[in-house]
Amino acid sequence: MGGFSDENVSEIFRFMHTIKGSSAMMLFNSIERVAHTVEDIFYFIREQKPTALDYSAISDLVLECVDFIKLEVEKITDKNEPDGDAEPLIQSLKGLLDGMKTEFSVDEIKEKPKETAPEQYYIPQEKNPAISLNACYHALVFFQDDCMMENIRAYTLVLGLMDMVEEIYFSPADIADNPETAIEIREMGFEIYMKSDAGYEMIKAYFDKSIFAERLSVREVDEGTLKTFQNKLQAASPSVPKIPEIDLSKDPILNEQAKTNGEMEKNTSTNGSNGQTMISVNVDKLDMLMNLVGELVISESMVTQSPDVEKIEAENFHKASLELHKITEELQDMVMTIRMVSLSNTFMKMNRIVRDMCKKLNKEVVLEFAGEHTEVDKNIIEHISDPLMHVIRNAIDHGIENEDERLSKGKDKVGHIFLEAKNMGSDVLIVVKDDGRGLSREKIIEKAKKNGILEKAEEEMTDKEIYKLILLPGFSTNDSITEYSGRGVGMDVVVKNLESIGGIAVVDSEPDRGTTITMKIPLTLAIVEGMNISVGQSRYTIPITTISESFRPQESDCFRDPDENEMVMIRGKCYPVLRLHEHYKIKNAQTDLTKGILIMVEEDEKQICLFADELLGQQQVVVKSLPHYVTTMKRINGLAGCTLLADGSISLIMDIGGFTGLRIQ
Repeated sequence: MGGFSDENVSEIFRFMHTIKGSSAMMLFNSIERVAHTVEDIFYFIREQKPTALDYSAISDLVLECVDFIKLEVEKITDKNEPDGDAEPLIQSLKGLLDGMKTEFSVDEIKEKPKETAPEQYYIPQEKNPAISLNACYHALVFFQDDCMMENIRAYTLVLGLMDMVEEIYFSPADIADNPETAIEIREMGFEIYMKSDAGYEMIKAYFDKSIFAERLSVREVDEGTLKTFQNKLQAASPSVPKIPEIDLSKDPILNEQAKTNGEMEKNTSTNGSNGQTMISVNVDKLDMLMNLVGELVISESMVTQSPDVEKIEAENFHKASLELHKITEELQDMVMTIRMVSLSNTFMKMNRIVRDMCKKLNKEVVLEFAGEHTEVDKNIIEHISDPLMHVIRNAIDHGIENEDERLSKGKDKVGHIFLEAKNMGSDVLIVVKDDGRGLSREKIIEKAKKNGILEKAEEEMTDKEIYKLILLPGFSTNDSITEYSGRGVGMDVVVKNLESIGGIAVVDSEPDRGTTITMKIPLTLAIVEGMNISVGQSRYTIPITTISESFRPQESDCFRDPDENEMVMIRGKCYPVLRLHEHYKIKNAQTDLTKGILIMVEEDEKQICLFADELLGQQQVVVKSLPHYVTTMKRINGLAGCTLLADGSISLIMDIGGFTGLRIQ
């Protein structure tokens, strides 16, 4: 079908049909009308199968509808009125549909199935029995306190019972069109009487699977009790209308959904192992669980590594300690796994960015993915969407050439951006690579000189050091200001967001071959594999991934440069030395370089040697945030958090990137 496959059309049609029905049930009329009109368009495409559609125009309108629906849903989420004006959008959609009918000379098409009484949302209280039934049941349901919209929950509960029962009565009776019934249900519960031959076990199983049901009771009653309840309802609401039932067989979509639901119900009733296997969990609860596991890890270390415990010579005790350590590690790994989220959704969002920019800049660009199923901690994934967006926007705007320029260079007129994610130890690499014009070393140096931001003489700087200047705030080599700017404006957002989660960005480029930006981010912020060190009476933890080596230098290798900066010579290369006791003003610490220990750390291809008293050993530590006073008032460089060691002492976790204000080469 050209731009849309049959599967695409059917899927969009089903989605819009679902949105239409759900929004109508909730009385969100503007969303319902937009979804209904989009559904009409794709019904036309599905039935007529036109061969020369303007797929771009259709996609533009559908995306506008998606944006409108998202905006309305956000208003609803924020407890505001969904008051968006859908009329211009609906008129555009109708104009598109009329244009398609005219263009393809369609006078009459197969009419789309319509639901009987589409404006009615009242569930019928009874059906005419077709067979003789012999069991009556009573159910009382109380929903969870925070589920909200209890009347709608009750509505869906009854709707799911319709295929299982022949008679059903419930109170409150006007749950579909009276929001005030939610309060009554919250306080008194939702009461249902029904007559069915499904059997008690199946009825009970259905209620047990109900979402948001916190307390419920299901019992068998006699037919007289059911009739008494029926008479009570009719006496209370004699004017309640009898609404015609919806014939599912007339709507292929609803019929298909009904069959699917029936098969699921059948599978669940015959085999309990085929029931629900996934549940939704509040993220705050996962964070709390992570904190508790962290405390457990610390407590286990405090017990097993206690000097008193080490004196115990009982073999059984040490076996039990090893088993406890193993179980604690497995529990920690399992909790970490639960928090992991795939990058696929974040990557898929970039398709919209690419499409919108290509239309505005009149360029053709294809976005390709690899490794999109790589998983990272949920807290991490929330911080990488903006960096990805800025990198891809700048790649299209300033990196990818226009069609004429690409053809003159012998390139394909269609530009390509390659987005890849891959694991590397305890980190994840996200690589964004384009096949554009690349970065101009000369322009970057010229701009850097003009802004006075060159760190050293240009002949001493490597290509990567020069290219990385584009990540500085306000740096751009674009000669003109555009809607999207060039590489640089907005790229500092990439650095700031990555630094907030302990990540870094590396830039590489080749003229006329393209630019590659690699973002290195940690798998999680909750646990760090670190090396514990001592400086005087203080304890510090250095992330293992930043440590290159540790050594005790010879006196002949230590010297000062002409600027009186302390240096150490290692294998013919000089590295600056940072004395931690001077940086953190610690007393009673080792001052002789030949008696302490130097730890060479590397961050963003820069190295520095940290001087400490001694190494205490490697350990997995749980990261705790620093007090507000330390982060806002003191603003001490080089600290990322703190943790509790096995002996109960506090260790400060170092942020090696925080030392960038010092002289690191």
